[in-house]
Amino acid sequence: MSKLEQPLATGTGTVVAISRHPLHPALVTFPIALLVCASGSDVAFVLLEDDFWARMSLWLLGVGTLMGSVAGATGTVELLAVAGIRNRAAAWSHFVMAVMLLSVAFVNWFWRLPDPAGAVFPLGIFLSFLGALLVGLAGWLGGKLVFEDQVGVHGE
Repeated sequence: MSKLEQPLATGTGTVVAISRHPLHPALVTFPIALLVCASGSDVAFVLLEDDFWARMSLWLLGVGTLMGSVAGATGTVELLAVAGIRNRAAAWSHFVMAVMLLSVAFVNWFWRLPDPAGAVFPLGIFLSFLGALLVGLAGWLGGKLVFEDQVGVHGE
C-alpha cells in the first residue's frame, strides 16, 4: 500500500461545512436518489407506455443534474482546498467519476428536452442505467474516502 493510500491516523477536516458538518456528503444524497430513480421511471415508461413516466424522467434528470452540480461544486472546493483530501488518489478518482456522471446525466436530460417520450428508448434508458452505474462507482469511491480514509471526519 502506497503512502497516499494509507488511512489517515486522525482523519482530515473540511472547509465547506456548517457547524463543522461537511456539506458535500449531505448534498450528494439528492442527486443520488434523483438520478437512480430516473432509471426506474424509464422502466415504468417502457412497461406502462404512460407519458407521465417519460416526463418524470426528464424532471428527475434535470433536477438531479442541477443538484449534482451543487454537490460537485462543494466537493471540488474540498478537493482543491484541503491537502489531506487532495493528496489521496481515491479523491481524484471520485472527482473524475462524478464529472463523468454529471456529463452523462446532462446529456441524457438535454437529449429528452424536445420529446421526453420519444427519447426514452433506446438511448435514454441506456444513459439512465449508465448513470446509475456511475452513481454506484462514484459512491463507492466516496465511501472509501469517508469510511477508510476518514476524509471530512475530524478537524485538522
